[in-house]
Amino acid sequence: MVRVKGGVASRNRHKKVLKETKGFRGKRNSVFRIAMQAMMKSGTNAYVGRKQKKRDMRALWISRINTALKQRGQRYSEVKNQWLHARMEIDRKSLSELAINYPAVFDQVADVAKKAKKVA
Repeated sequence: MVRVKGGVASRNRHKKVLKETKGFRGKRNSVFRIAMQAMMKSGTNAYVGRKQKKRDMRALWISRINTALKQRGQRYSEVKNQWLHARMEIDRKSLSELAINYPAVFDQVADVAKKAKKVA
């Protein structure tokens, strides 16, 4: 039986890991064993970060809307409830963009909430 050595496969595997950890500090970019751990940890952090990014953006949109509403003497929690009663389905991202870029349009949207409050 022929003896099979795994030199080529090992070399390719090592190169792949070291290529991915390029730019890491210290031994994390040059020593395979440590680089492998660093690569796995970075993958975990990237996965978690993709979820946190969604939370952070939602919080940012809400704070932008709240700030714009406070300038008009309203509160986000009350206005959001009024928009629900008015069956106004516009997402927070769009509302925050309106508040920043188109304040006149945002005023009209905020007035819809006031009118819905009077009717209810």
